[in-house]
Amino acid sequence: MKKILFASTALVATAGVAAAELTIGGSARFGLAYNEAETNETRIEQRMRVNITGIAETDAGVKLEARFRLEANEDDHENSISGRGPGAAGFAVSFGGLRVDVGNVSNVLDSGDQVDYYGYGIGFTSFLEANSNFNGPATGFGAGSADATTIKARYTVGDFSASLSYKETRAQAATFLKDATGADTTVVDTAAVAADEEVQLGLGYTLANGMSIGAVYSDTDTAGDYWVIGLNGTAGAIGYTVMVGDGDNQQDTSISASMNYEVSSATSIRALVADGGVTGADTAYGIGFRHGLGGGVTLAGGVGSDSSSNTKADLGVSFSF
Repeated sequence: MKKILFASTALVATAGVAAAELTIGGSARFGLAYNEAETNETRIEQRMRVNITGIAETDAGVKLEARFRLEANEDDHENSISGRGPGAAGFAVSFGGLRVDVGNVSNVLDSGDQVDYYGYGIGFTSFLEANSNFNGPATGFGAGSADATTIKARYTVGDFSASLSYKETRAQAATFLKDATGADTTVVDTAAVAADEEVQLGLGYTLANGMSIGAVYSDTDTAGDYWVIGLNGTAGAIGYTVMVGDGDNQQDTSISASMNYEVSSATSIRALVADGGVTGADTAYGIGFRHGLGGGVTLAGGVGSDSSSNTKADLGVSFSF
């Protein structure tokens, strides 16, 4: 990740600002991906992301951040490609153990503050993840516009942490004049009304052996209640995640496990299985590998079956900059 430090008179002359910098970094990937459910089963997978973050810190130690993203990738899995961005911005203020994020930011579930919701993904595109058979409302930072402002606060003290996020999606409601038959005619007023509210609360604790346990509860107007409990950690060369979740929008309890085995300092094997969720969903499973080539470049691939019993596979390289 490249850092460009601005120490110009205009920046340092701002009252109470100790330092300011602009950080530019990102990632890219390309290779081949296969999905038997697509019309074109094999495609060239490609994606590039650039995150631009402005950072400032006051003399008192309060850190402020603002970030947006540029992105280019394949459009619809049919070989068309496009770019988008800059997307909506996300902002953050942190001091001591408290951090508050506002704008185009992740909610508690997506952020991974308390539960590793995605686990060890399979393939260089992570076409299968630990949440494959879970229906939790995970919304996060992206390159495009956001349907609503998200507010998330996290407080950490010692081995304990707590997170809370809130998002209210609004829609336009119209008032019409009525004709003699009672049918709507002319719009006389429009107003934004609350369409969906989402509140998420998460708690987490890190045990002495490095194992972490966490839980997230979510309540939305449209999807109802949802909860997830997760456990993750390492045991020697093995990293693991275990997760259980259920809610009003699922008929069955979801459960998943993923693992990463370090064969050497450069090579690892990954495996994943996820079951449950909605009625009719099949067990998702997969196996893959990752091999570091140096310089931030990784060769990775995998094969698996999704919750609709479609075979998926990929092979390619990813790198960060």
